[in-house]
Amino acid sequence: MRAPVVTRPAAGHTDRVPEAPLADEDRRRLLAGTHHDPHAVLGAHPVPGGVAFVVLRPYARAVTLLTGERRVPLNDMGDGFFSAVLPYGEPAGGALPEYRIGVTYDGPETAYEDPYRFLPALGAFDLHLIGEGRHEQLWKALGAHPMTHQGVRGTRFTVWAPHARGVRLCGDFSCWDGTAHPMRSLGSSGVWELFVPGLGPGTVYKFDIARPDGAHTLRADPMARRAEVPPDTASVVTESSYVWADDAWMAHRADRPVHEAPFSVYEVHLPSWRPGLTYRQLADELTGYVTDAGFTHVELMPVAEFPFSGSWGYQVTGFYAPTSRLGTPDDFRYLVDRLHQAGVGVLLDWVPAHFPKDDWALADFDGAHLYEPGDPRRAEHPDWGTLTFDYGRKEVRNFLVANAVYWCEEFHIDGLRVDAVASMLYLDYSREEGQWAPNEHGGRENLDAVAFLQEMNATVYRRCPGVVTIAEESTAWNGVTRATHDVGPDGLGGLGFGLKWNMGWSHDSLEYIKRDPVHREYHHNEMTFSMVYAYSENYVLPLSHDEVVHGKQALVSKMPGDWWQRRANHRAYLGYMWAHPGKQLLFMGQEFAQGAEWSQEHGLDWWLLDPAYPAEQDHNGVRRLVRDLNHRYRETPALWERDTDPAGFSWIVADAAQDNVLAFLRYAADGTPLLAVSNFAPVVRHDYPLGVDEAGSVWREVLNTDAAAYGGGDVHDPEPLLAQPAPAHGRPARLRMTLPPLATVWLRPE
Repeated sequence: MRAPVVTRPAAGHTDRVPEAPLADEDRRRLLAGTHHDPHAVLGAHPVPGGVAFVVLRPYARAVTLLTGERRVPLNDMGDGFFSAVLPYGEPAGGALPEYRIGVTYDGPETAYEDPYRFLPALGAFDLHLIGEGRHEQLWKALGAHPMTHQGVRGTRFTVWAPHARGVRLCGDFSCWDGTAHPMRSLGSSGVWELFVPGLGPGTVYKFDIARPDGAHTLRADPMARRAEVPPDTASVVTESSYVWADDAWMAHRADRPVHEAPFSVYEVHLPSWRPGLTYRQLADELTGYVTDAGFTHVELMPVAEFPFSGSWGYQVTGFYAPTSRLGTPDDFRYLVDRLHQAGVGVLLDWVPAHFPKDDWALADFDGAHLYEPGDPRRAEHPDWGTLTFDYGRKEVRNFLVANAVYWCEEFHIDGLRVDAVASMLYLDYSREEGQWAPNEHGGRENLDAVAFLQEMNATVYRRCPGVVTIAEESTAWNGVTRATHDVGPDGLGGLGFGLKWNMGWSHDSLEYIKRDPVHREYHHNEMTFSMVYAYSENYVLPLSHDEVVHGKQALVSKMPGDWWQRRANHRAYLGYMWAHPGKQLLFMGQEFAQGAEWSQEHGLDWWLLDPAYPAEQDHNGVRRLVRDLNHRYRETPALWERDTDPAGFSWIVADAAQDNVLAFLRYAADGTPLLAVSNFAPVVRHDYPLGVDEAGSVWREVLNTDAAAYGGGDVHDPEPLLAQPAPAHGRPARLRMTLPPLATVWLRPE
């Protein structure tokens, strides 16, 4: 970056020169911030008799033209305008002279490059793609970009504001007065542009937008790749210098389709996992913790910049900026890189369903409905007091699709969990009669949102091999994980997601497990119903943050009984979950049975694992179980290879409601089985029969949630079990085994 040069008045040609002509209308519009083409007035322009130079520098005491060895004081024309006409000859080839301007305020003169001597720094092809809504790397065209332009180092600023009468750039470099930096409109694209020499990374800025009614609004950059630390709201110019070291991970992450691979996820709210840690500090501590725990992935609750900490990141104002609360964008890259080097994938919560109404962000951005629909029946999100996106507008779809690609390409994110998909899909979502309007076919489906989600998924999967998209979709929408070209009975193609959260499983199984065992027999179907639809989509089984806040209690606190029984239920439930078809997701703190609800202000109760705490072994026992669940799971293809194939699952005992027992087989692609048995009753069941496929086979226990190391009673069969040639449960052979109380046991044949 070329720094401003402090100069002193020197001897030279200082004769007074004629003023350049300045039309009253141009003067008025420039001062009002409503000029669409300031470069046509400011800067250097051929005129009869020479070249006219016009500079707008409010509050300057003097402005001097510096060209070659010549210094020419410009005439003060009032209102911050300075000008002169110099008798240059006919410019060779139409080229105008290179020059700088020396500006004097209260101190010594400072020399600057004039922003208004530069051609547009954004190309016609970029504008064409923006106009079509097809710029898949939109962040490289819009926003603030340090660059060298016409041989000069500076920053190009661009913003889409099609309804604006004018746009000016302001920031810490101009004392937040945008008068001296009006931007030019680039034709009918709605894009405004200005290249400012001398500005570089660290510059703090906003856009001063003149609305159609003439009022002004000061806005953060929608495409900013860095923002100030909240509660400050300005955008920050940034440039990455990060060198990635995860080549091996990136080269092989697409080797196996995700639905045929191990996939157990640790959901993390970074600011409260260990409060006070930065991205770089988390790179050490979180990576080590997750690696030891055996999770294949972490899922980060939204990290895109957000103003209100209590929203947990779900009300985004800076869609392209990792939150500055924890460090810089390159610091976030370092965290992702370290996780990848340790063999851990990184998923990111992504929120394209809505945005907050803050008057410095996206809402009513350029004085008209831009990012949100003009129809209030579609614009207002009734649940969260926010605004929804206008998915029918091509530029808005482009903003969001490119944002999904941005996180995957710029930060090597391995998957996007898309929040609140149901609220996007239905026009009547949380709306009463008369509060919504049907689509063109008279239905309640938001066809624009469907098209957006299909485009987003298709684009991400095409551009980013190995990345998975995951839908948090809480209804029975048909074809969430079906290919976009595969038309279903509703006449619509699939949404194209890779996975979907199975929120029905979460609800039903938690309703069952929180009941006293004496009542569970009357709710047995809540544990078996999930297998009726288990293969309708590619599912993740989520025990997410939503299940441990707002009075719902932490997982262990949902359980009935005394402290021992609560932990036993907790362990048995996790063992059942890890064996059930589908991928797994567990929210932080539940892996060591934290009893308190999660609080983003408080963080996790790590003191429960302190050896000085009397019940430390109880909590560490659950943590050891989760670690062993993950490691056994990863070693057992039967638990993940055929998650989406009905042939990979078979019930043994599905109807033992009075016993509170469930048993099933999982099969790997080569037919190797794993037997999972859950006893959700607080009694030991001796000599319990279970049908298996082959007489004479020998089965060995590989995991028992009642093991003493996990805090259990250590009830188990001491020897491997031999399958006897006696039919049971429709199978030719049977095992007889001891079922521990409130426990899940996994067995494999030798």
